[in-house]
Amino acid sequence: MRILAPGLFIWPGENTKHWKVKDINSTEQRIGGFCPLTPKEVGIFLQAIGYPPSTLIYVASGEIYGGDARLSELMSFFPNLVFKEKLATKEELNEFAKHASQSNMARAVEGHRRFLGHRKTITPDRKGLVRLFDELESGQLRETSSFSDLVQQMHKNRQGAPRKRKGPSPGIKGKARFRTEESFYENPYPECICSSKANTDEQQP
Repeated sequence: MRILAPGLFIWPGENTKHWKVKDINSTEQRIGGFCPLTPKEVGIFLQAIGYPPSTLIYVASGEIYGGDARLSELMSFFPNLVFKEKLATKEELNEFAKHASQSNMARAVEGHRRFLGHRKTITPDRKGLVRLFDELESGQLRETSSFSDLVQQMHKNRQGAPRKRKGPSPGIKGKARFRTEESFYENPYPECICSSKANTDEQQP
């Protein structure tokens, strides 16, 4: 995906008529919780959840929008950032260069941790967090214990506890029906997780 201007996205595909220019309201997308958190917001969020500055943060993404300037905001909270370039050689990474878009790493990791016994996996409530971040920005809230309490309460039931996979949205037919269904790779419960694993303590590291 290539960003040409704020709110305007063009999907790649030369000489392909079905690719279309989409005009997107970025403000509405953010308020609806459809935009990824910025590095700074990730730092504030993890700090509020209770992670100490010494925590190792593994960055499992491609190039960060905004580059080092944006990453420095996250590093001000958590200086121990680890990138794939530190974990593998250039030759090893080349093996994956042409396959980066063939799977969703976040969903695969969450599904694998569920399969291992619903190990702790925090899924940020982006819609709720945006509201809190905006209140922080406007001065209505401060980064105090009360802010942390709100964030922790918001994510009390979003840490990988056993739950059945969500089916497709009602009233939707055709291919769109499958797009509204939760991915099997994100949550393979109950088909691929026995009852004993489903009862495993979600706080297991």
